[in-house]
Parts: sequence; C-alpha cells; structure tokens
Amino acid sequence: MTAQQPLTYDAFVAHATADPAVVGLVLKGSRAHEGMITRHSDHDLYVVLADDATTDLTRFEGHRTPELDLVIVSLTAFRAAGMPGFERYALARAQVLLDRLDGGIARILADKAGLSAEEAFRDCGTWLDAYANSLYRSVKNHRDGHALAARLDAADSIRFLLELLFALDRRPRPYNKYLEWELARYPLPGWDTAELLHAVDGISLTGDASRQRNLFALVEPVVRRAGHGEVLDAWGEDLDLMRPQ
Repeated sequence: MTAQQPLTYDAFVAHATADPAVVGLVLKGSRAHEGMITRHSDHDLYVVLADDATTDLTRFEGHRTPELDLVIVSLTAFRAAGMPGFERYALARAQVLLDRLDGGIARILADKAGLSAEEAFRDCGTWLDAYANSLYRSVKNHRDGHALAARLDAADSIRFLLELLFALDRRPRPYNKYLEWELARYPLPGWDTAELLHAVDGISLTGDASRQRNLFALVEPVVRRAGHGEVLDAWGEDLDLMRPQ
C-alpha cells in the first residue's frame, strides 16, 4: 500500500489481518446493516490493537476516503467507545470481521448492545422527563396559537420518546437512518411497529396535539409499570394538558 497503490478496503483488511498487533476488526455503518447499502456506502472499520502494541498501522489513523474510513484504537479504548456516547448504537449492530480474543471482541459489542438494569432505569427517568417537557410545551404552544413552536417541540418530544422506549427495552436508540430497519428486525415489546412509526411520522410532520396526547396515553401506563410514576407525578396538574382531552 503505497502512493502508487491506493488504500482499498480489501487490501487494508488483508494487511491488518496479517498484523499480529491487531486483535479485532469491526465493520459498522450501513455495510453492517443488511439491505442498507447504497452506491454511496463506504466501509467504516474499527481496527482494534492489543494494548501497548507497536505497529505501522497507526500511520493510517484518521484515514478517510469515499471507500474507507478507519478508526484505529487500543483494546482498552475500544471497550470504552460509546459507553456512553453516540457511537454506541453503531457498535451495537456492528459486524466482527476478526476476533483474536476467542470471542472477546464479540462480547464487547454485546455489552454495548445491552444497557444494564441500573443504567436503563436511570436513563429512562431522564428521557421520560425530557419527553414530558417537550410534549407539554408543544400542546401548550398549540393551545396558544404558536404553530411553529408547537411543531418544533413535537419533533423534540419524539426524539426523547424514542430514547425512552429503547431504554425501557435496555437498548441504545438507533440512528434515525436505521430506525425502521431496527424495528423491522427487533420490535419493541408491547408496541405495534407500524402504528408506532405512523404516530412518530405524523407527529413529527404536523405536531398535531391530539395525536400527541393519544400517544402519551399509551406511554403513560408503560412507564408507570416500569417504576417511573414519580417522574410523571412531579408534573402535577400539568399532566392534564398532556392527556387526551
């Protein structure tokens, strides 16, 4: 791989696989999601090095082309990636190309794919309060004739709601690009995927107050059963504005 030989995905994978310093190769992004590849899809590749390893592969750190994006990290840094953080979902659904740790790389990815009970409960409380806040602002703005503000707050509420629903299932929320893909393969327990996506789409588009309230009527008993009633009760009489009229 020289200036006369452009760095291709296949060539790099072969080179990295032959390097004993590499303990894992992990492919993420659209090429790790069946059916999501387009002619614009590049290869997003994590290269995991043994801690304190010496290798000339580090010269490729930050390499980014229309075909290949590389992230070269130590094993310790790979364990911490996305924990927490935006990268968590990408790694949760990533594909293992090389695992020299007898399944250790796969186990690290599995840990990223599942929230602990404590983490999920804490996150649910945070996302529920954020969802209620944006929902309340949206229906109040709708009531007071602030149509744009109502739609913007409604869109925010959907973002927080999705975080909440996936946290309730102890999963990181997928990126918007992969929401339909994720739900088609791994539905949220207790939710009809088509109905949920229809509500999410309609509310995000129109900010319709009635649809928001009807969706909240479905969410409220779910979060109360999960032990988050105190979060909602802290809203007091303002809950009445969020519920169906």
